[in-house]
Amino acid sequence: MAITSTATTANIHTAPLRRSAPGANRSASTLQALRDSLSEEASSAQPSTAPATAHFEGAPGPAPGGGFSERQVALLSAPLDRANVRQREQGRSRVSYLEGWQVIAEANRIFGFDGWERCTLISRCVAEHERPVGRDRKNGWGVTYTARVRITVTAGHRTLIREGSGAGHGIDADKGLAHESALKEAETDATKRALMTFGNPFGLALYDKQQRQVSSSGAPITATSAPLAQKVREAVADIPLEPAVIAGLHERIKALAPAQLEAFSKGFRAAFQVPEAQHSLAGLITTMRHQRWIEGFLSQSSGT
Repeated sequence: MAITSTATTANIHTAPLRRSAPGANRSASTLQALRDSLSEEASSAQPSTAPATAHFEGAPGPAPGGGFSERQVALLSAPLDRANVRQREQGRSRVSYLEGWQVIAEANRIFGFDGWERCTLISRCVAEHERPVGRDRKNGWGVTYTARVRITVTAGHRTLIREGSGAGHGIDADKGLAHESALKEAETDATKRALMTFGNPFGLALYDKQQRQVSSSGAPITATSAPLAQKVREAVADIPLEPAVIAGLHERIKALAPAQLEAFSKGFRAAFQVPEAQHSLAGLITTMRHQRWIEGFLSQSSGT
């Protein structure tokens, strides 16, 4: 993610192959066959342009015809996770909001670190006055800034532009720090308002007073939101994996020790109801549902 400013105002790693110990449930030749099948599948997949990493979330490549990928559309349509929502007192009521860092993290997750940009178009100091600060009422400053931010997102072959305005207030005994605080808050507020137009993950769901598109596993989901939430979860789970992601998963599975590879085979068969007659599992790793299960297994195995 690139953040630029054109303000109009100055104030602005494979483990060696080992054979199973005597008495193992599955012979060493079976384990070797599993590894061989993974190798064949990996060699038939398109080569990855980058080495496999510890986390695969699916490439955010363009959907046919341009625009957001299926994965991105599913993420943008998903309900807002209540765990990300914060509250503050405002007047006589409590206001729900998302923190600035959370919104930027969501943009990086959904659009990609190199898939969006932020540019501050305008930042202006609109108020500056002396005022008492803190409990001891020391002399200080109150400063207010307004800002307008432009968000540019790459969606396949398209470029999407959204803008938002925001305000920020700074109170400090040091005049410079008051200005810094106000300017940062204004830019963050404008950024959130611009990104909000992309959907629930960026706070759009909070504009609904009943918050019907805000959900969490620890809180009950209303009859209205349950079908949509389930539909979104299923859609995300069934999204096909990119060949490079599949090849990366194959390599990590092949690196498992014999005992772990045996456990992987049994676990995968049980989780996805794969019959013993199906000797090769490599060709069955095709969707994000499989990726999530494999990531969980590998994470648990590395911790034991």
